[in-house]
Amino acid sequence: MDDILAPLQDLFEAQIDFEGQRIAENLCTTLISIFAAIAFTTGYYYQDVHFTLWIGLAGTLITALVVVPPWPMYNRHPEPWLIPGSGGLRKGGIVVDGGKR
Repeated sequence: MDDILAPLQDLFEAQIDFEGQRIAENLCTTLISIFAAIAFTTGYYYQDVHFTLWIGLAGTLITALVVVPPWPMYNRHPEPWLIPGSGGLRKGGIVVDGGKR
């Protein structure tokens, strides 16, 4: 049963690394800004607020689809001190103030 549930658990745990977080934040900011500019200029050109709001909503949904799921591109640089899947430390332990713990 664990063999069946392990991939699902990994999918829903949403593990991304620090570099992936930076990429997701930059993508979110960029995409929202681009869609906001498109929505504003299109709405201004057509003089239609509803059109502006629909374009803004579509941009927000597309951005959420790109940024929210834990895509593999967000986990390309895992931290080296963690053992994947075990949640434990490598055999060396942690060195604090010159002593191992």
